[in-house]
Amino acid sequence: MKKLMHILFLSCLKATELIEKNLHVELSWRENLQLKVHKMMCSACNNYEKQSKLIDKGLEHINKKKYSADDVAQLKMSINRKLNELK
Repeated sequence: MKKLMHILFLSCLKATELIEKNLHVELSWRENLQLKVHKMMCSACNNYEKQSKLIDKGLEHINKKKYSADDVAQLKMSINRKLNELK
């Protein structure tokens, strides 16, 4: 029974590792089952997965878009201006 518990139940650390792995490669059936069982019990890892997917999608969007040097300079000035307003 203890061995079965070890196979089915993951720590949050291992679950987040599998969540990240799943974004880039397909999980094995065992890993997929372990992750599903863990996420059924852990709302924190469900939230982590949603946030991770959102961040990954945002990074893909940024990588596709090319910014000119002028765009970057304007963004820097805008950030600095807003930071100075907070002082």
